[in-house]
Amino acid sequence: MRSACLLAAALLPFAVAKPFASKRWADYEVKHAWNDVPQGWKCHGPAPSDHLLDMRIALKQDKFEDLVTALYEVSDPEHHMYGQHLTKEQVDALVAPHSDSVELVNEWLEAHGVAASSAQRTNGGSWLRLPVTVEQASRMLNATYEIYHHDGTSESIVRTLSYSLPADLHAHVRVITPTTYFGTMRSMRKTSFLQPQIKPIDNDIETAAQLTGPGSLATVPSSCATTITPACLRALYNTTTYVPKATNVNKLGVAGYLEEFANNADLQTFFSKFRTDAEGATFQTVQVNGGGNDQTDPGVEANLDIQYTEGMSFPTPNIYYSTGGSPPFTPDSETPTNTNEPYLDWLNFILAQSSVPLDYATEVCNLFAQLGARGSSIMFSSGDDGVGGGTCVTNDGKNTKRFQPNFPASCPFVTTVGATTRINPEVAISFSGGGFSNYFARPSYQSSAVTTFLTRLGTTDSGLFNTTGRAYPDVAAQGQGFQVVIGGRTESVAGTSASSPTFAGVIALLNDFRLSQNKSALGFLNPILYSTGVAGFNDITSGSNPGCGTNGFTAGTGWDPVTGLGTPDFGKLQSLIGST
Repeated sequence: MRSACLLAAALLPFAVAKPFASKRWADYEVKHAWNDVPQGWKCHGPAPSDHLLDMRIALKQDKFEDLVTALYEVSDPEHHMYGQHLTKEQVDALVAPHSDSVELVNEWLEAHGVAASSAQRTNGGSWLRLPVTVEQASRMLNATYEIYHHDGTSESIVRTLSYSLPADLHAHVRVITPTTYFGTMRSMRKTSFLQPQIKPIDNDIETAAQLTGPGSLATVPSSCATTITPACLRALYNTTTYVPKATNVNKLGVAGYLEEFANNADLQTFFSKFRTDAEGATFQTVQVNGGGNDQTDPGVEANLDIQYTEGMSFPTPNIYYSTGGSPPFTPDSETPTNTNEPYLDWLNFILAQSSVPLDYATEVCNLFAQLGARGSSIMFSSGDDGVGGGTCVTNDGKNTKRFQPNFPASCPFVTTVGATTRINPEVAISFSGGGFSNYFARPSYQSSAVTTFLTRLGTTDSGLFNTTGRAYPDVAAQGQGFQVVIGGRTESVAGTSASSPTFAGVIALLNDFRLSQNKSALGFLNPILYSTGVAGFNDITSGSNPGCGTNGFTAGTGWDPVTGLGTPDFGKLQSLIGST
């Protein structure tokens, strides 16, 4: 089958090529290319020329550097602009493309018979969306679109192994999709999994009864070393006595994918078992991009997320964003299939960075910077594969063994959460994802903490990771034995997808405290966590995250790429950053 795809690749450009009035549009230079088909995918032949694609074009944002400057100013507790987050209009003005970029791209579209006026323009005009056929896209990008099938999910998509742009456009266009990014909803790796070996419990009434005072590690019942409930987490992270006050303005959002739906009936059962004071509380569901809300089909990941964000933050309002997945490829479709990559609509699960093109990862990461500048705190799970899963071989033709950093966990504009287990003390759990980005440079906010770790590490694993890259995770929280109600039954669940909503719940409470004091929400967290907030974490000093045939990294004193700065102590963080 691969030989047939290669043959198609050799013939298609000649079949669709048309002469241009101007040579400038025929002077192609490669924008991105894979050496081999990304792992898990197989080529099944050329895509029909009349198949419609939902093309997205990201133009260079004229003042993006100014946006990043503003982001760090409003996120730095030592800066006079701290907490003065930008409005949507201010962000749009900074990310708008230069008029020269708009004019040039419009001219290029018109040269290919695509009306520039047909494009939908968002994010200050920096993102264009328009329907094009495979034949048009192949000409525009000097690309060969083919059908690829994923064996693990039985999903088929239309993609290309490489695409090019006229030389004059390279400085004006950041990324075009769908092209070389092969991630889809169902091919994404979940960051949670069932644990049938851990016997679930029916309720934690006895545990909750022991936690009448402020929680601390010394008062956490021994049962929490095996099974985790909201009472365990509230004690471990010292939130037991805090009662939210700013519920009229504070909100906590959960992004849901993979056609997984958060079930309200299961949430009520969960409350009756594990947080009785919250019974009757519910959440709002917002359906994005055709996302569903099938209450007869509860999802493990969805229920885990909403039950523990609610369990930690009650009575803070929670919103579940149900985001639609990509439908199977159908050769006879007369309308565009949902071929846009998932992060361009909303954001959650993690992918191996080696399977994400640099141009795509950069633009998605830049979108997170916009959210942070507007005052949102964005958290991601770090992944469940330690320093890397699978063969850990690069897809650049060199087949070099390297650790595999996850994306978007390695984006410098998000807060990434690793996983721990046990109590008195907590230790790193072996699946906790962590490492160093191959794409993004180490941000200044973590320079001191990471340099200290690297000095201690010495030459161990030299050459297997990028010592100058953005390091993650930033923080950690418990990650296994979570008691989750699914279809009316309690199951034990593990994964960094348990850790992330737990930490998000703590941040929601900190935001509540700040808002109740007429202060701003925290927004982008990392600058304050790595400075003022360091003393508000329980340092995790044992455990490791093996992967790629190695022992991985080892947790130790201070920051490490297994558990970050450690697990949160709400009481300390409240004192340190709650009134900043």
